[in-house]
Amino acid sequence: MGARQPKSSQVVLITGAGAGLGESMARRFHQAGAHIIACDLHGDRVEGLAQTLGSRVSPHAMDVTQKDDWARVVSDLKDRHGHVDVLINNAGVAAAGQLDETPIEDWQWVIDIDLMGVVMGCQSVLGLMRAQRRGHIINVASVAGLASAPEINAYGTAKAAVIAMSEMLRAEVHEDGIEVSALCPAFVKTRLTETMRARDAHYEKRVNRWMERSGVSAEDVAEVVYQATLKPKFMLLTHPKTRWLWRLKRFFPELYFKLVLRGARQAKRKKAKT
Repeated sequence: MGARQPKSSQVVLITGAGAGLGESMARRFHQAGAHIIACDLHGDRVEGLAQTLGSRVSPHAMDVTQKDDWARVVSDLKDRHGHVDVLINNAGVAAAGQLDETPIEDWQWVIDIDLMGVVMGCQSVLGLMRAQRRGHIINVASVAGLASAPEINAYGTAKAAVIAMSEMLRAEVHEDGIEVSALCPAFVKTRLTETMRARDAHYEKRVNRWMERSGVSAEDVAEVVYQATLKPKFMLLTHPKTRWLWRLKRFFPELYFKLVLRGARQAKRKKAKT
């Protein structure tokens, strides 16, 4: 295992850093003294973050689905710092709906950003991390990738793939001194619904309601991520309820399926009343 960098000299690359979880993680690592490579499709957002936090933030307008954008950001990172300690693949989007009511175009949109954007991020830094014999990759998935819940089929499938890919990557890079984590939060109040694609407003209202009632903030999730870089572990579950649900699904899959069905029926009845 490679020697860890002092927090004051750490370089942390975060995608989707312009708002929500990404911004909170950028602020937490910056507070610890790290240099932040803040990337976002909306360049003005990370420019604003850099102005707020100061000189240890390098903002980049970036599309995580574009290899040229990744190459540009990592090249700049190498020129400025020569190393990268943490990559947080956070950028993501969501589509709501059952499998047959979600257009193929929306499936492709979610897969390109939520899965392939993460794959490109990992590929882009692995050479550097292997050469330096250290690093930590944190891929932001979701409890949706574990839950097998209906009506988020495209999103849940992409996030499940992120978890599976991260498990395999963990084994592939372990001997190189690189840590890998999969972050699986449940609902947290972010700007996700601003871009969410859904057949009707029912889905967006329901997600916003769950976000409001979450009880877990973006800052709480950022702290979990930060602590994972101090004491690495693979599965990062941020909401107390999801921990026992994950165990229930693993050890009692049929009982878990019955709970999923019950929840789906309740949601269907509520939807019919609105």
